[in-house]
Amino acid sequence: MDSTLLSLILPEGLSEYFELDKVETVSDSYYIYLKERNIQPKEFTAQKLISKGFFEEISVRDFPLRGKPCFLKLKRRKWMIVETGEIVFRDWNLVAEGTKMTQEFAFFFERLFGFKPNKL
Repeated sequence: MDSTLLSLILPEGLSEYFELDKVETVSDSYYIYLKERNIQPKEFTAQKLISKGFFEEISVRDFPLRGKPCFLKLKRRKWMIVETGEIVFRDWNLVAEGTKMTQEFAFFFERLFGFKPNKL
């Protein structure tokens, strides 16, 4: 998928750090699978890092697409600092506190209905 089109669908800034792996339609819902790119976190630019794979996939609910629920399935990358062996990762503040949806969608929902859903 073109990165410009992907940036229109995903929460702001996400397409810069994640690449599309696949898209599925399951039980009348969309699942967008994304893998974090191997871009070293800025806070560790002074250190030599090597990629050590991914954390377990997480699922985050986002804005519906074409009237169907949409879930982002994210695989976050982890790196190892070569000198110390310490595992590090990018600090993501993606999920709205108390929910399993993106901050943008939770804000939209709260403004529309007057409360932040905690069971979605």
